[in-house]
Amino acid sequence: MEDAELAGGTAWRLPVVPKPLYNVVKPFAGASGFYAGSWLGYLTRQATADLPVVRPSIAHARDAFHDELVLAGLRILGSADRRAFARVEREVQAALDHYGEAGWLDRPEGFFTPPPPLTEVTARTVKTYPHTHERVSFDSGYEPHASAPGRDRWLSYTANNQAHAWLLRHDEPRPWLVCVHGALMGRPMIDLRLFQAERLHKDFGLNVILPVLPLHGPRRHNLPNSTRFPGEDALDNVHSTAHAVWDIRRLLSWIRSQDPESPIGFSGISLGGYITSLVASIDDGLTCAILGVPAIDLVDLLERHGGLGRGDVRWPTIALARRLGRMVSPLALTPRVPHEGRFIYAGLADRIVHPREQVIRLWEHWGRPEISWYPGGHTGFRSPPVRQFLDQALLRSGLVHDPPTPVMQGPCRA
Repeated sequence: MEDAELAGGTAWRLPVVPKPLYNVVKPFAGASGFYAGSWLGYLTRQATADLPVVRPSIAHARDAFHDELVLAGLRILGSADRRAFARVEREVQAALDHYGEAGWLDRPEGFFTPPPPLTEVTARTVKTYPHTHERVSFDSGYEPHASAPGRDRWLSYTANNQAHAWLLRHDEPRPWLVCVHGALMGRPMIDLRLFQAERLHKDFGLNVILPVLPLHGPRRHNLPNSTRFPGEDALDNVHSTAHAVWDIRRLLSWIRSQDPESPIGFSGISLGGYITSLVASIDDGLTCAILGVPAIDLVDLLERHGGLGRGDVRWPTIALARRLGRMVSPLALTPRVPHEGRFIYAGLADRIVHPREQVIRLWEHWGRPEISWYPGGHTGFRSPPVRQFLDQALLRSGLVHDPPTPVMQGPCRA
C-alpha cells in the first residue's frame, strides 16, 4: 500500500475492505491520508539535496485526490479475474526460465532486438479543429521472441500490427521532437493538446511526431478493458514495452532517412517517460531526452497500486515478476543520450509515480541530470513552471538554438 507523503513522511495504510468498495473508499482515504502525512513530514523533516520538502496546501490534497481517482479508474478498467491471474502466474515462471536461459535477465540490452529500417509509411492530412496534422501509419513487423511465453496471445492482438503516429512537419529540414504519450492516451486530440504540439511546431520551428503506443488509441480495437498497457498481465507488459521500443526505433530510422542531418530529441510523459528512457538507453545519436513524471518499474507500480489486500494469493506471483520488471527497466541499461541532454521533471505530490521510489532512482542512475520539481500531482505537469522548464531544456540541449517565436494569430490551444 502507498505511503502518504509529500517528499517524505509517515506511512498511512488503508484497512482491508472488499472490492468494489475499495475503489470507492480509496481516493478519499488516500488523499486525506496523504495530506495529513505531508504535514507530519513537513514539520519533522528538512529538505534534502535530492528531494525538497514544501509546505502542504489544499491544492496538494486536490492534486492527490485527482491522482487517486485516476488510479481507481485504472483499477476498475484493468482488473482481471482470478482465472486470468492463474495463467499469468504460469507465464511468469515460464518467462523467468525462458529469458534466464537467454541471459537477458542479467544482460537486458540483448532483449531489445534491433528492428529493420522503416522505408514505407502511409501519411494523410487530417483537418480537425483547431489543428491540421498528418496521420502516419506503417506495418510494425514486431513479434515476440520465438517460444516466449504469451507470444501467441500477443500476436492475436491484430490491431497492434499497424503502428500509428500524429505528425506536424515543415517543408524544409528542421529538428525533430518525438513526443511519447502516457497511459490512456494515444488519440490525436488528447496527445496534440497535452504536448502543446502546435506551439512546439510553430513557435520553436520543430517537426513534431507523436507515436501511438501498443494497446492505445486505434491499436486497442476489439480488445477487452482488462487488456491494457500497463496492466495486471506481466507478460503483456513485457511485450508491450518491447513492441513500443521496436516501433519507435523504426520510426527513428524513417526520420533519419527524411532528414539525415537534423537532430532528434524526445519528450515523454509518465508511461511515455518510461519508454523514452529505454529508447535513450538503446539508440545512439539522440540530442535530448526529457522525461516527465517517468515510471521506471511497471511491476513496482502494480504492487503499489493494484489494490491487493494482505494475504492476497497474487503476492507470490508479483514477487516472481519483479525480475521481469527489472529486465525492462531503464535502471538495467546505461543512458546513451549526452548528459547535457538529459532532463527530468516530476511532481512532489505525485500519487501514481512515487517521487523517491521511481523518479529519484532514475535521476541517480542517469547521473543526476537537471531536474525540476513542481508541487503538484502526477496530472499537474501542465503548470507554467513545467512549461518553462521544457522550453529551457530544448534550448540547453541544443535541439533548438533560439527562444520560441510566438505566432501572431494569438495563443496556441494545442
